[in-house]
Amino acid sequence: MAHFVGLDVSVKETSVCVVDDTGKVLCERKVPTEPDDIAVLLTSIGGDYVRIGIEAGPLSQWLMSDLTGAGLPMVCVETRHMKALLKAQQINKSDRNDARGIAQMMRVGLFKPVHVKTLAAQEQRMLLTSRRLIQRKLLDIECDMRGTLRNFGLKVGTVSTVLYEARIRHLVEGFPRLAAIVEPLLTVRRVMRQQLAALHKMLLDVVRHDPVCRRFVTVPGVGPVVALTYRASVDQPHRFLHSRAVGAHAGLTPKRHQSGEIDYDGGVSKSGDVMLRTMLYEAAQSMLTHSKKWSWLKAWGMRVAQRRGMRRATVAVARRLAVILHRMWIDGTDFRWSNDSAVAQAA
Repeated sequence: MAHFVGLDVSVKETSVCVVDDTGKVLCERKVPTEPDDIAVLLTSIGGDYVRIGIEAGPLSQWLMSDLTGAGLPMVCVETRHMKALLKAQQINKSDRNDARGIAQMMRVGLFKPVHVKTLAAQEQRMLLTSRRLIQRKLLDIECDMRGTLRNFGLKVGTVSTVLYEARIRHLVEGFPRLAAIVEPLLTVRRVMRQQLAALHKMLLDVVRHDPVCRRFVTVPGVGPVVALTYRASVDQPHRFLHSRAVGAHAGLTPKRHQSGEIDYDGGVSKSGDVMLRTMLYEAAQSMLTHSKKWSWLKAWGMRVAQRRGMRRATVAVARRLAVILHRMWIDGTDFRWSNDSAVAQAA
């Protein structure tokens, strides 16, 4: 008999619900949140497992990887979709009811699966987020010192990153109490700069040894950080049937509202991966405003800017960059600086 399972995961315990193809509950139990304990429980129950549902969350990637390796048919469900369905099914929210609702969703097939990233993509993502975290905290420390010293009439002004510490020490030279206060901050800043440089070097090494990232950096405006962000976010390019779907995945496509006689398009949806959308926007802005080398993509973006403004042109170029990078990844080709068919055939 076909069995369907719902797993409601928490940090310490996981609620497990097993139902058959008629919807009858066969087993409801709580086990420790460990892949081995869950696999042992499901094995002891027996039966032909068709789908085992789990909600996307912090622990879902780890559980999905280990349980799939144990030969179980795992399905990771999108969070907002599951929340809406569970809210419609039940009145009282509990771990037991959530597990039962997930199991019923697996039985009727009413779910929206999400892609679970590979281990390599998760490691790359952690490298990017750690680098960004240190970078933001470093800027917070510098801005805080600027604002605090301004209260005493000490203006830091425009100064390079290398000369920032010497400038601060020069300003507080005649203020012993202030010098004692900013000294720990300067020490923390120095250490954070060293660790940021170490993470950035690690990022550059990853990009240097990855053929896909090396191909991405041939696109104007795309640097190592943008290339690795795109690589880690997309992970597996073949999960997108069309290259234009990557723009929607990054939240760079217009949102639409239609109801009866009302039908209008709004701004970009801003849904999906925030880091990927930010990096693509920065790459497009860099290409349109800073890149000196001309390309057909920059010419297209400048024509859009003449008609719609630079801001909308940047969004349009960012969306097109997402499509181009995906097509380059699928075809294994470098960026074409000219879209002339004759030039392309000659190349």
